[in-house]
Amino acid sequence: MRIATWNVNSITARLPRLLAWLESSGTDVVCLQETKCTLEQFPAEALREAGYESAVNATGRWNGVALLSRVGLADVVTGLPEGPEYEGVREPRAVAATCGPVRVWSVYVPNGREVAHDHYAYKLRWLEALRKAVAPDAAGALPFAVLGDYNIAPTDEDVWDPSLFEGATHVTPAERHALAALRAEGLSDVVPRPLKYDRPYTYWDYRQLGFPKNRGMRIDLVYGNAPFAAAVEDSYVDREERKGKGASDHAPVVVDLGL
Repeated sequence: MRIATWNVNSITARLPRLLAWLESSGTDVVCLQETKCTLEQFPAEALREAGYESAVNATGRWNGVALLSRVGLADVVTGLPEGPEYEGVREPRAVAATCGPVRVWSVYVPNGREVAHDHYAYKLRWLEALRKAVAPDAAGALPFAVLGDYNIAPTDEDVWDPSLFEGATHVTPAERHALAALRAEGLSDVVPRPLKYDRPYTYWDYRQLGFPKNRGMRIDLVYGNAPFAAAVEDSYVDREERKGKGASDHAPVVVDLGL
């Protein structure tokens, strides 16, 4: 079984690439983030024709998450139970479902903007709500994983130059502590192979030749419980999908399971 997570940075803009990648990669379950569309705009019919059911949490703007599955889609949960609001809005940042033999969450963690910004405090509250929401599934017997764009680099090795991020979001002790608290629920970090270079970065800024110079970050993560981790046979960053015209600034993270 093949599972992937990918911040597509607009599913409507990236739909031709997504459909081509689904066909070539043979992926069974895909967690998408930053769909940037409303429910009405989501291309469910095109994906259905490609063989995938969809579970979507989207309201437009710059957020939105989805789950695509060709192995079944059951027990869907849209949004975080008791998740925090930001400026009076509960943003569409999480969706969960059981897809064949696995239970998965697709999550798009708030960016945080700046440490002194209200969005940073919101990010920490959101991560705590995520921890509480996934705890029952993490402790269950079913293979389970939380996949997505976490907007946090777990360690300094996951950033191309840590000195440039001092005092900035994505690398602060509080954010990393929140990740550690999530892992403490019985989850482990499924670290992918990089395929090229020595670090498995998943995101490269569009600016200043970030991708060609490999100035990246590993912020798209797969956190799986013990049954999920035990089934992992391989994992890699498909950096080919970051290449070329019209690419997202993130690459898919792919996990192969012996299920």
